[in-house]
Amino acid sequence: MYRSIIALLLMCAQLSANSQQRIYLYPSEEGIVIRGFDTTAPYIDYYPSQNPSTAKTAVLICPGGGYQHLAWEKEGVLPARLFNENGMDAFVLRYRLNNPKQEGHRYPAQYNDVTTAIRIIRSRASEWGIDPDKTGVMGFSAGGHLASTAATIHQKGDPSAKDPLLRIDTRPSFAILIYPVITMDTSFGHRGSRNNLLGPKPDEALVQSLSTENRVNTATPPVFLVHADDDKGVPPMNSIVFYGALKKNNVKASMLIYDHGGHGFGMAPTDPLLSQWPMQVVQWLQRQGFR
Repeated sequence: MYRSIIALLLMCAQLSANSQQRIYLYPSEEGIVIRGFDTTAPYIDYYPSQNPSTAKTAVLICPGGGYQHLAWEKEGVLPARLFNENGMDAFVLRYRLNNPKQEGHRYPAQYNDVTTAIRIIRSRASEWGIDPDKTGVMGFSAGGHLASTAATIHQKGDPSAKDPLLRIDTRPSFAILIYPVITMDTSFGHRGSRNNLLGPKPDEALVQSLSTENRVNTATPPVFLVHADDDKGVPPMNSIVFYGALKKNNVKASMLIYDHGGHGFGMAPTDPLLSQWPMQVVQWLQRQGFR
């Protein structure tokens, strides 16, 4: 009987550790949801850590999927649990998507989702024991592009805004970009992500504006980049040009390019080399003072 009680308590503790809260980004679905295409409105799933601090680091995670679907478990839930295990809170973003038939959402819907999510997290930071100045973004593949737009296109808070969320700055405290789509140029960009985000025949000015290597400046936060040299889907040149722009602007940055891995390796739990990158990210964050 005693052992059964202990086992039940341990199970409850584990369920509590993995519990989450779903927060929808907008008070109304009007103008947000496309009937017949969307299955849900945009939201964030909150994964709190067991860290008792009142000044925790928080990471908003953007899964990849070519702006067409989301690799939710591999590039969302699993990274969230990694951060939880290291005392950081995590949020996984369900942002708006599109398809090749252009039945869904184009830019700026996705950018609005990621910046709204940042504002929501910061607006409730004291409630959750999060330091708003330690709130960053992470993204994989197309989600890496989305995270890079948050890192390079900032909306300053307007103290006079009627909407309290609009009083909050959207600049993330750091960015972690894993095999990210960066450029919208067709020379080494990912055409599927570009088509879903911008449409089949986007204006050239928009292409250049959403090629985020062009948006890096001295206000860009510290960035950690991970890529594989043999990535055929999203060539490593995406990370390389972004890193070059960061260095040109004297932004703190670190980049890992592995000799193998292809595209979409996620946390790479079965690869003894690739699986090292998640803890290197955690250690990098700790060195930057994000704990």
